[in-house]
Amino acid sequence: MRPLSFNQATAKYWPLVEVVKGCEGAGVRHVGLWREPVEEYGLARSAALVRDAGLTVTSLCRGGFFGADDWFDNNRRALDECAELGAPALVLVCGGLFGRTLADARGRVAAGLAALAPYALDVGVTLAVEPMHPMFTADRSVVASLSGALDLCEPYPAEAVGITLDTYHVWWDEQVLPLIGANGDRIACFQLADWVVPLPQDVLVGRGLPGSGHVDFTPLVEAVLATGYDRPIEVEVFNQDLWNRPGEEILKDTIAAYESVMT
Repeated sequence: MRPLSFNQATAKYWPLVEVVKGCEGAGVRHVGLWREPVEEYGLARSAALVRDAGLTVTSLCRGGFFGADDWFDNNRRALDECAELGAPALVLVCGGLFGRTLADARGRVAAGLAALAPYALDVGVTLAVEPMHPMFTADRSVVASLSGALDLCEPYPAEAVGITLDTYHVWWDEQVLPLIGANGDRIACFQLADWVVPLPQDVLVGRGLPGSGHVDFTPLVEAVLATGYDRPIEVEVFNQDLWNRPGEEILKDTIAAYESVMT
C-alpha cells in the first residue's frame, strides 16, 4: 500500500505546528501543505519544522489563477517556496473566467504555463495542473476535464508540467481510466476525496473522506499504481463539519478512511 500524505486542508483550522506534530506521532511521514499557513509560520521555519520531524512535503497548494494581475510573480514565488520546502509539485488551480470568455481564459492558462515552464525546470518543481469538476469552471478553474489538462501539458516535459489528479474532480469521467493509463508520467500528485450528496449550498466544502460517498476508488487507485506511480497519495477533503472537529480526530479518521479504500 502506498503511504498516506495528509493534506493540511483536511484539517483547515489545525495550526501547522500541530499538523506536523500530529502526523509525526501517528506515523504519517508525508504532508501536503498550503501556502497561507506556511507564510504565516514563515517559509524557512516551515521547511525546518517538517524536516526536523522527519516528514516530507508531497505538494504545495496553490499556484495558478492565471487571470489575476499578479499571476506571474505569484507563481514564481510559489515555485521558489516549493523548492525551499522540498515539495516536488506545485498544485495549480488555474482560475475561472475573470470576466473573459471561456476561450480567452483557457488561452491565458496555456500562456501562463509557457511562461513558467522553464523556471519550473530550473528549480526542479513540477507545475501540476489540477482539472476540476465542471461546476467550478466560472470561478475556480477553466480546466474542467482530465483530457483538457493533459492537452495543456503536452508541449512540455513531464518534469516541468504535469497534473494533480483528484478523485473528487475526475471520478465521473468515462475516459478517466484510459487517460490515466496512457499518461502516468504526467501524474505529479494523486489526491483522494469522495463525492457526497446532497451537496451543501457552498459546493466547495462538499467533499467527504474516502469511502463515505459515491466514488469507486478501487479502479482509480489501481489505474494510477499500474502506471508506476511511486509517490505518497494525499487525502485532501474540504468539509466544514470535518473542519469543526479536533485535528487529532480528523487525522485519525483520515488514516482509517485511507486504509479502508486502499485495502
